[in-house]
Amino acid sequence: MELYPYPRFSLEERDRRWSKVRGLMQAQELSAIVSPANSGHSTDFQANSRYLSHCGGGPDADITVVFPLEGDVTVGATSAAPRWPTVQEWVTDVREARRNYGNVVIERLRELDVDGTRVGVTGLGRGTRTPEGTILFHTMRRMLREFPNTTFVDATELLDEARIVKTEEEIDFLTRSTELSDMAFDTARQTAAPGVLDYVVWAEATATMLRNGGEPTMHFHWVSGPAPARTLTRASHRRLERGDIILNELEGCWAGYRAQGVQPIAVGECDPSYVELSKLQVEIFERLLPRLTPGATFGELAESVQKASAELRPSRGPASDATARLVMHGRGQGDDGPIITNTATDPYQLRKELRENMVCIVKPEVRRGDGRYPINWGDTVVITPQGGRRLGKREPGIWIA
Repeated sequence: MELYPYPRFSLEERDRRWSKVRGLMQAQELSAIVSPANSGHSTDFQANSRYLSHCGGGPDADITVVFPLEGDVTVGATSAAPRWPTVQEWVTDVREARRNYGNVVIERLRELDVDGTRVGVTGLGRGTRTPEGTILFHTMRRMLREFPNTTFVDATELLDEARIVKTEEEIDFLTRSTELSDMAFDTARQTAAPGVLDYVVWAEATATMLRNGGEPTMHFHWVSGPAPARTLTRASHRRLERGDIILNELEGCWAGYRAQGVQPIAVGECDPSYVELSKLQVEIFERLLPRLTPGATFGELAESVQKASAELRPSRGPASDATARLVMHGRGQGDDGPIITNTATDPYQLRKELRENMVCIVKPEVRRGDGRYPINWGDTVVITPQGGRRLGKREPGIWIA
């Protein structure tokens, strides 16, 4: 069957992934893994299914996967036959679900004769951003009823472990994603001007990513105004004014791989408070970059950001009492960890160590002592023995439109 021209990973990458996952399954004595259909959170929650099958892409591509220790990998999807054998060559057992994905799961688990064995389920337990899991209640209930002698265990961490270190093929895809968001930021800078609607600037930036081969759904946060407290989940209908600042984070999506960039843009001129705070933030970022080496923990990095803030902030002016926090999390196929934000500092995550060829968005946040004027700039970086290697080419700091 002729394949549509999409970016694709090699069969060698497929074999590497499947071998690694099956090695982890053997260690936990799992006969199969079920990865549920869930395209939530900008398709973050579909990451494991797409990682294992190379099927997926687009905002409503719900894919479920049954991944056995031995034998064919099975994909369940809606409009399965016309779609998924035409876009990838990893999986040939693609079955029609008609939105009832549990049917495919039950059918395939029966064929695999899993009753009485251990079966892993991704999304049965907490994930990086999913403390309540991602599998649908009725799908899980059906599995429990159909296989009363099977022990179902959470396989979320198993897939997290398989995905956390990236190959060169994956880093190439993330580099392409970074290029998309860099181009989008440049478009936003060219488009933003007093009187222009906020959503028009966002739309032009998004269109740039799509025109250059990106796919929906991509993640974005966006807000404009004189001193916004927090990004919003969508652009607004306000008209930009001189002195506004656009705070954002954008992710180009290249065949499901999403790096991230953060690029504040001031309209015409910039509030002096932001200028001074941004200078401090960039200095902290530059000091942090060489510390991003294998073995460093997120907790150690968080402490180094606070220490750098105390050492680098000026003696007077808007940044004299500034505070800084580490904001950093994994990037890749979807819901990649670990994650540290200014509101999420789980001790479990703080103990996590960096590894060579992990890929993370690094965007420490700085704000005034009174909590106002939060500002950050960030880029996606690869962890190397020499420190973090940026994937982007943008000049750090606030851009003036």
